[in-house]
Amino acid sequence: MNGLNTTSIYQAFSETVRKHPDKPALVFLGHTWTYGHLQRTIERLAASLYVMGVRQGDKVVIYLPNIPQNVVAWLAMQRLRAVPVVISPIYTASDFKYMANDTEANTAICMDTNFGYVVRVVPETSVKRILVCTTTGMISWWKRLLGKAFDRAPEGKFALGENVHSLEALLKKSAPPAPPLKDETVEETASILYTGGTTGLPKGVPISNIAFLQNALESRKSFEYLVPLGHGIQLQAAPLFHVLGQMSGIGACLSVAGDTMILAPRVNLDAHFDIIQRYGVNQQFGVPSLYRMILDHDRVDYYNLRSLKFCMIGGDVVPLEIMDRWHKKFGKPLYQGYGITEASGTVAICRPEEDAPLGSMGRPLPMQEIKIVNPDTLEPVAPGEPGELLVRSQHMVRAYWNKPEETSESFVTLDGKLWYKSRDIVRQDAQGFLYFLDRSADMIKHKGYRVAASEIERVLQEHPAVTAACVVGIPDPGVGERIKAFVVLKEDVRGVTGYDLITWARQRLAAYKVPQYIEFRDVLPKSKVGKMLRRELRAEERKKLEKSKV
Repeated sequence: MNGLNTTSIYQAFSETVRKHPDKPALVFLGHTWTYGHLQRTIERLAASLYVMGVRQGDKVVIYLPNIPQNVVAWLAMQRLRAVPVVISPIYTASDFKYMANDTEANTAICMDTNFGYVVRVVPETSVKRILVCTTTGMISWWKRLLGKAFDRAPEGKFALGENVHSLEALLKKSAPPAPPLKDETVEETASILYTGGTTGLPKGVPISNIAFLQNALESRKSFEYLVPLGHGIQLQAAPLFHVLGQMSGIGACLSVAGDTMILAPRVNLDAHFDIIQRYGVNQQFGVPSLYRMILDHDRVDYYNLRSLKFCMIGGDVVPLEIMDRWHKKFGKPLYQGYGITEASGTVAICRPEEDAPLGSMGRPLPMQEIKIVNPDTLEPVAPGEPGELLVRSQHMVRAYWNKPEETSESFVTLDGKLWYKSRDIVRQDAQGFLYFLDRSADMIKHKGYRVAASEIERVLQEHPAVTAACVVGIPDPGVGERIKAFVVLKEDVRGVTGYDLITWARQRLAAYKVPQYIEFRDVLPKSKVGKMLRRELRAEERKKLEKSKV
């Protein structure tokens, strides 16, 4: 893998195509695109967009799920040196409007199913043209017909017009060649991703060509020991609007050796298992909830999943119970990783050749430099002590898009170097392994102790009756904050009480960490990228306190 010898992401992709034109690059619903075929498709779309007026530096919102059009559009933007702004396909019209306006995007690529959202707000944005696609628009006609007959593919209504085009139609018609490739600076912005918005409005994170390439290179090399370069067959479980999904998915296409990526528009576990079995998938990346669903699925034993070699888990608090159950069931470990959008992707990962301690999220990538500091003073903590993680790299993100105030709050200069303040509390052991403890904003101060909410959540989620838990601090003048847990039980569970869960926690936690209150819920609030929204539950509790004082 030699992406860093190129000046751009697209040149890295082109080098893979040159060396392996007939190798499978992309698979979707049984249809395979070789690297050569995929590049011809990308060039055709880039040419059509150029004719429409898309130019270097233009922002293009990609509002799609994990379908081939997403990958084609993203790489077509790299071909034109335009900037893709990839957002979740389930975002609302107001979300789309905010992000389109924030980046001053002039083009939107959407689904037929969310076309209505785009049309509703596009007059209030700078978007001049809309490209619409369908889930099955790039596969064989008979497969599209079969999907329609069995009502398997979701459909939405849309109307073409002067400024509304069918993406699939553009790919079928001939277009003049795209403009000649030109040298570009590796520091040019390659992509803008939005943070999950767990605090305030979502913030755009501009990632440069060199930062993307370097992170994709080092992330892929971290598990070369198990899956040699070019032999990767990856089932893309992570969404392409997330930094993990982009690095693991599109990054696979930038390996000079050429890995294969298999896409699925949504997670259906039986289909997921069938793909692994049919194609011999040997690597996947997913959040803890995916692995929990796999372990709990009543038909998982019907499938042969032995081809899986490297399964990375990250993106949220990782319960040790899931790690333990996976290893016992499949005889292979889950490899924990940790990444940040503002750090251009992976920060640390457990490498297969290392004996990483259970619960560790691995050692930092070579490109990443870290500090662990007191969050109040920014002074380094003693070795092995918990503190806030600061991250930097040579080609790091230096600012949020169009957000100077948030930039000044999140980026800090220490010893003449710029650092990103992660707001995550971690510790590092003597061997250099990192351990995630909590978000600093979610540390609970109880009786003078700093209590990590995620530690309590992890213990509660290890209870066989619990499927999800969220812990918050409730203001109390006597002890600072009292600890309250919101818990979702598995559907078939009956008779488990709050007392049972507190007893369970008391047997596994220091006394000052045991929750004082348990409240059962059917669901817990999550952001649109699946992160637990503790702030909403804290806000609920504050309102209750205010009412009780009236």
